[in-house]
Amino acid sequence: MKKTHIAAVVVIAIAIAMIISMTGDASSYVSFSEAKELSEKGFQKNIHVVGELPKTATGEIIGIIESPDKLSFKFDMVDENGLKQQVLHADPIPTDFTRSEQVVIIGSYQGEKFVAEKILLKCPSKYQEDPEFNS
Repeated sequence: MKKTHIAAVVVIAIAIAMIISMTGDASSYVSFSEAKELSEKGFQKNIHVVGELPKTATGEIIGIIESPDKLSFKFDMVDENGLKQQVLHADPIPTDFTRSEQVVIIGSYQGEKFVAEKILLKCPSKYQEDPEFNS
């Protein structure tokens, strides 16, 4: 075998190994109960949970408690299975947090509480169709 063939095989093997290792880090959305199970089994990586903020009949968001220094907050979130869980976040409340349709939290359980390291928002204005483009 030529040295160029050997080098090509080595490069391909490294590329395959990198692709496999990167897909191993990919995370799918889970419910709070699945996240709790993973945590109890010793899963150490961040978990993605998608859900909504609970609202009153008039559409007002409930369950948000901001710390006195406004540097952290906790909030209630309902996952896709309808399970309500309090979530802690060590940063200030994100802009448009109360306007979001869905919330994705990335973090893990610490005891009985879910601690979110990151919060991703799906805001309605970003995804609504513009009437000017539909005429």
